[in-house]
Order: sequence, then C-alpha cells, then structure tokens
Amino acid sequence: MTLPHPPVLIDPLEVEFSAIRAQGAGGQNVNKVSSAVHLRYDIPASSLPDDVKERLLALRDSRITQEGVLVLKAQKHRSQDKNRADALARLQELVDSVAAPPRVRRATKPSYGARQRRLEGKSQRSAIKSLRGPVRD
Repeated sequence: MTLPHPPVLIDPLEVEFSAIRAQGAGGQNVNKVSSAVHLRYDIPASSLPDDVKERLLALRDSRITQEGVLVLKAQKHRSQDKNRADALARLQELVDSVAAPPRVRRATKPSYGARQRRLEGKSQRSAIKSLRGPVRD
C-alpha cells in the first residue's frame, strides 16, 4: 500500500504579482481601477521538488512560457485582494494536480474465460448478420 503524497506548498515569496485593468463589462469601475491580477511563477527557479517541476513543465499548457514561467490572469472578482487569492488558489490547484506521480500501467493478458466470451459474442454477431442476407430456396 502506498502512502498519500504529502502536499506541495508554494512559497509566496516566489510568486510575482502585477495589477492590471480587468477586461469586459463592469462600468466605470473597470475603467479606473486595476483590479485584475497577473501572477507570474518561475517554475525552474522555484523551490518545488524536481519531479514536480518536470511534470509541471511537461504540461501542454499555453499559460507556461518557453522559459518555464507560468502566467495566470485572475479577474473574476472586483477586488484585487480576492483576485490575488483566486490566482494563488489556481496555482496551488495546478501544482497539486501534478504533485502525485502518475501510476505505472502494467500490461496484462485477458483471461481464458474473457477470450472465450469475446469469441462467443463474435460468433453470435456473425450468425445474426448472416441471417440478414437474401433469402435462398
């Protein structure tokens, strides 16, 4: 039995935030307040374990740049603090998704009974289809 993987925590000092203006509807508030947040997280320079870094960089995610910097944009809420917390939560969720190593798939052979059931099903299907042909005297 394998033990559950310990949670990988992100050091807040390694995360870089920049406030930007949010897009979309919102009236005057959107035009005058920089409430959206860009989160930048340099994966290769982070303190994450090496195997977690490799799995993060291997993700086919358009938010990860060529240099390995993850860029998240959060603009769901009207306040900058809530957007900052939302971006951190999404980053933690992404790291958690690759924290546990993938299970190794081992090839197995179908059992004798499973092979027999498969062949029996094929012969039944063949008999049904052969009855669909033209009627002969």
